[in-house]
Amino acid sequence: MIQYLLGRLVSAAIVVLGVVILVFSLIHFIPGDPVEVMLGESAQSADRAQLRSQLGLDKPVTEQLWGYLAGLARLNLGDSLHAHRPVLDVMLERAPATVKLALSALAVAVLLALPLGSIAAIRRGSLWDQLAIGFATLGVSIPNFVMGPLLILLFSFVLGWLPVSGADAPGSIILPALTLGTAMAAVLARMLRSTLLEVLGEDFIRTARAKGLNELHVVLGHALGNAMLPVITLLGLQLGVLLAGAVITEIVFSWPGLGSLTIESIERRDYPVVQGCVLLISLTYVMVNSLTDVAYAWLDPRIHYGGQDQC
Repeated sequence: MIQYLLGRLVSAAIVVLGVVILVFSLIHFIPGDPVEVMLGESAQSADRAQLRSQLGLDKPVTEQLWGYLAGLARLNLGDSLHAHRPVLDVMLERAPATVKLALSALAVAVLLALPLGSIAAIRRGSLWDQLAIGFATLGVSIPNFVMGPLLILLFSFVLGWLPVSGADAPGSIILPALTLGTAMAAVLARMLRSTLLEVLGEDFIRTARAKGLNELHVVLGHALGNAMLPVITLLGLQLGVLLAGAVITEIVFSWPGLGSLTIESIERRDYPVVQGCVLLISLTYVMVNSLTDVAYAWLDPRIHYGGQDQC
């Protein structure tokens, strides 16, 4: 187990380092000059050169990269070119909104997926099963930038129940959470239906039924727990997709989180903030995947890593 965890940590570090280098390179090679964005097109050449020197943008890209990596080793993400403040402070202001949105979307996904997937498996071939599969197909097919405006049109303009955008009005979290959580719920519901159908055909389920247990007790007490193992793995993988989808969702609903901060920083060519946001998202993604593997091994002691029992 320890050897496996060490291997996962090394792999995670390599992945994060690769992401940092790739994002750093892409940002510095795409068209656009942050100095021109800050000073405007009418600024004098001398002023541009002076500001570029102050920001360290006149140095070779490789030298800038080594300086950035050295700063990361000291947990220093640099200063924002636009806000003139530490990147970490700027990100910490926006992070709570993204965490709130992600947790709300996760709750929506689980609350929708569990009953839909369970009913579809129990009532296989019935109208309930067809409706659940239809919802899953629809949820996967509609992207966030389409689902969001549709929900705004229905619940904000037609019904007038919920605010259009922002995070201050009561109920403002509902539409972004639905937009972000629906697609995830569709994927989880399909996986739960598939695994639950497989478990319901096992011998121990037939034994439980032969003992006279009612169907609800059989499903909740025996089948569902065993069917959740693959769902938990998928849930961990989908959390990374959740963070990626939050970027689009936050833009659609003007949600003041890390996703909207990333897009704003790209438009301003604020390199340090973009790098910090991508680094945080990638770290979260890698950490969640690693924790998912550990949780899977803890829940299922039959799993072996590197030839050693995990129980």
